[in-house]
Amino acid sequence: MKLSQDFYLRDTRDVARDLLGKYLVQMQGDTPLVVRICETEAYIGPIDKACHAYNYRRTPRTETLFAPPGTAYVYLIYGMHHCLNFVTEPEGTPCAVLIRGAKARAGLEELALNRYGKPLSALTRPQKRQFLNGPGKLCKALAITREDNGRSLLGETLFVCDRLEDVGLVTPPEDAQSFVVRQTPRIGIDYAEEAVYFPWRYLF
Repeated sequence: MKLSQDFYLRDTRDVARDLLGKYLVQMQGDTPLVVRICETEAYIGPIDKACHAYNYRRTPRTETLFAPPGTAYVYLIYGMHHCLNFVTEPEGTPCAVLIRGAKARAGLEELALNRYGKPLSALTRPQKRQFLNGPGKLCKALAITREDNGRSLLGETLFVCDRLEDVGLVTPPEDAQSFVVRQTPRIGIDYAEEAVYFPWRYLF
């Protein structure tokens, strides 16, 4: 079933961990583009110097982080790559989970065209290996842009669900297997002083 607001209304680290293995769906017209989340990072604004809204810093860019839990926060890095985050914890508390990586599950042709501009059959082995292994790559494949910033994850366009059956598809057998969650420090936040060492990256 589609994740409810209560799922996001929890400690950000718990949400980041519990998102692993779930399915992120972006509707492209009538076609569901579906990926399985396999890497996340938690950002907790009140105490986290790596968060855009550290110490409750409120700007036009960070305003979405203060939105109700279950809201998409999308921003640009390096002026070109979009990053998708899910707002967590009570409204007014600037916290979110960054979706860092995933595995393609449905709408593969559309995902390939969005990501590389060519059909799935034309992708090289390295391109397949690097398909969704980064937040910018993920957003490009799913056609997620700043237009999605502030979008509710409780609607019908962009959402997360537990099973592919929830969107009329079949969950592959390999997804039923258990996985071991790894927990490490986050990536690419060398500026964040002591927050560099917070072990808030989760992956399998």
